[in-house]
Amino acid sequence: MSDSQEIKLETALRRAADHPAERPEFYKMLLESSLYILGTSDTEATNGMTNLKAGEHISIRKWEKPDGTPVIPMFSSLAALQKAIKHESEYMKFPARDLFEMTRGDGVVLNPESAYGKEFFPEEIEMLLTGGSTRLPETRVLKQETRVYIGEPAVVPERMIAELSAWFSKCPDVSRAFLVLMHDQSIDEKPHYLVALDMAGNIEEVMRGAGVVAGDSSPEGEPVDLICLGQNNDGLEGHITGTFKPFYVRSWKQKLLTMFSH
Repeated sequence: MSDSQEIKLETALRRAADHPAERPEFYKMLLESSLYILGTSDTEATNGMTNLKAGEHISIRKWEKPDGTPVIPMFSSLAALQKAIKHESEYMKFPARDLFEMTRGDGVVLNPESAYGKEFFPEEIEMLLTGGSTRLPETRVLKQETRVYIGEPAVVPERMIAELSAWFSKCPDVSRAFLVLMHDQSIDEKPHYLVALDMAGNIEEVMRGAGVVAGDSSPEGEPVDLICLGQNNDGLEGHITGTFKPFYVRSWKQKLLTMFSH
């Protein structure tokens, strides 16, 4: 990975730390990047760097968190690595996906001792490898006719709406998005937010990203359901689009920018 790519990853990490809308892109970039770890192998290091061969054994250094829990420090660049260590150490560089595969079951801290870092718990790494993000959506299928109550939220989750709008602005296939309060008394004790998307194209990628953004920005971590309008839910769709105003509508400026970006 070049210096410019390392800078892009660290920029993406900084943005993701402050804004959930940036996290789907950060996770994608992370899995496509290479990371540095502290450790040794059977091959003698040259200038601190080791070139590994297939089947070679490696030893990865772990650090301890204040509570004694072991974690593997990983670094997005040599500058981030050098900032975190006090003594000269051997290091190795791997594609991030391969590194996460090799260290499955271990916790990871990306860029410790830097202004911006990220801790990944083992279950988050599993989800990252499986679905490309640290939150995987749960699909619910209604096996029988169900009566649900749809209403206007008494308290509008402003931050969640802002972050979701920022995410949808990055997704050309999303034309509108609605927020309502839904209560299915057969399975839920209390109402929760429902985000309904009017969109086409790569539904899975958009919905997965929206799940990350909503989950990380909903008030007090409240659950959020997501549906794509036009997917055999005519009654629900008609009620939502006919009764409520969308909180996000793709502008002509965004459409033009999308057309000229290809």
